[in-house]
Amino acid sequence: MTLALDAAAQDLLFRAAHTANTFTDEPVSDEQVQAIYDLVQYAPTAFNSTPLRVVLVRSEEARERLVSHMAEGNRPKTRTAPLVAILATDNEFHEELPHLMPHFPQAKDLFFSERPAREGSAALNGALQAGYFILGIRAAGLAAGPMTGFDFAGVQKEFLDDDHTPLMVINIGKPGVDASHPRSPRLAYDQVITTV
Repeated sequence: MTLALDAAAQDLLFRAAHTANTFTDEPVSDEQVQAIYDLVQYAPTAFNSTPLRVVLVRSEEARERLVSHMAEGNRPKTRTAPLVAILATDNEFHEELPHLMPHFPQAKDLFFSERPAREGSAALNGALQAGYFILGIRAAGLAAGPMTGFDFAGVQKEFLDDDHTPLMVINIGKPGVDASHPRSPRLAYDQVITTV
C-alpha cells in the first residue's frame, strides 16, 4: 500500500523535517502565517472546540520580554528566530461552541460548565492543534523549533491572562547553518503498534 502524498511531500512534512535551532534572517510574513492558519484550522478537536490561540511575537521589545522567561539554552535561538509564536489554550473556549457547533449548541453547558473540564479538554485538543500547526509550518517550507523550556507562569503573566494557558513556544523561519542535530533513533513499528 502506498501513501496518497508523493515522496517529496512526505519528506517535507516528515522525513526531512527537523526541529530547527538556527535560522536565516529571512522574515516570515503575515501572509505566510495566514496561509499556515488557513490550512491547519481543519485540525480535528472534540466538539470542534478549537481551543488553540497563538500570540505572534514580532517586536523587539516583546521578544526580549519573552526571552527573559526562556530557559538559558533556548534564549539565543528565540532571540534570533525571524518569528516566534506562543501557543496557548483558551480555557473559555466553550463560549464559542454555539457558533462552532450550531447543530449542538447545548454542548457548551452540558459538557463544559465547569472550569476543570474545560481545562482538561483545552489541554488535549490544543496540543492536537499544536501538532497540526507544526505540520503547517513545514508545509509552508519553513522550519519549526518547538520548545517547552520556559517559565510557564511567567509567560502567562507577561503575554496572556488567567483564561489562557501556555502550551509551547515555537521559533519559526528558514533553517540556518547547522540548524538541527542528526536524526535521533525512532522506535520500530512493532515497539509501538500492537494488534489485538
